Amino acid sequence: MSASRPVAHLYQRARAILAAQIAAGQLGQGTRLTESAVAAQFGISRAPARRALEELARDGLLVRAQGRGYEIAGRPGEQAPPQADAAAVATTQLLSPPRWEAIYTEVEEEIIGRISFARWRVNEAKLARHYAVSRTVAREVVARLQQRGLVLKDERSRWFAPALTPEHVGELYELRAVLEPVALAKAVPHLPPALLPAMRSALESALAGAEPVEGPVLDRLEEEMHVTLLGHCGNRALMQAITMPQSLLIAHRFLYRWTPRLFETEPFLPEHLAVVDHLQAGKVQEAAAALERHLHDSRERALARVKAIRNEFQPEELSYLERL
Repeated sequence: MSASRPVAHLYQRARAILAAQIAAGQLGQGTRLTESAVAAQFGISRAPARRALEELARDGLLVRAQGRGYEIAGRPGEQAPPQADAAAVATTQLLSPPRWEAIYTEVEEEIIGRISFARWRVNEAKLARHYAVSRTVAREVVARLQQRGLVLKDERSRWFAPALTPEHVGELYELRAVLEPVALAKAVPHLPPALLPAMRSALESALAGAEPVEGPVLDRLEEEMHVTLLGHCGNRALMQAITMPQSLLIAHRFLYRWTPRLFETEPFLPEHLAVVDHLQAGKVQEAAAALERHLHDSRERALARVKAIRNEFQPEELSYLERL
């Protein structure tokens, strides 16, 4: 990596974008920002989201909100908008998910945000200490990560998250190219009538380029094709077999948010539209073949996104993840 190109942390990029939005008036006085909302917006975990908010508060752009989160600091003469109903907020805050669910999303995002850089060992005991939960809760989190295909066991039965190396990405795409066309053909008889028209409308809107296609939009369009549509296949065993390569799709949630304009026009959009065209024309085998071609072509693009992430960012240390 060139010394003339400093590596940015994710929290620094999130902070810069939020600061620019505040300066432009896109986020007005009284707008509430929470760690979870910022993490979801940028596809990062809550740790860098928290640091971005803390630095914005230190710079005077945010103030602590009553209850939780931060609010945009007001400018002289600016009228604050009405706040959300306090009773509704209090009711929401009383709803507490199971202990493993309360930390799972953050742990998943921390791992997704790091597998572009290296292979990581997941230490279950340190995970429990980091979140002040029992080993049982930590074990449940790791079990869910395994179900999602994000962690595996090595020859010594230790958990690790495999890196998105060219070899691993190639294996995942090869498996997807075998399984997903089969699931697609099985899903066709069970598709809700409104699904394909809605998918076409969303893809055509993105292709029209009326507005920049940002990471969350790309992520949603990928999910509609590879999760929502295929989920109608009705074969539970087949969908379980697809779980492993879907770990790559989960990782794309991170990659798309941080490399949304890597290509002048996102290549998968016309490829998805071709699949929808064939399905609406009743050409199931042609649709399956188009999906297979799309997956083969996607491999190099995924590797290009991983390379861009490695060149621009570096992961922060985390107690329960050890770089291998």
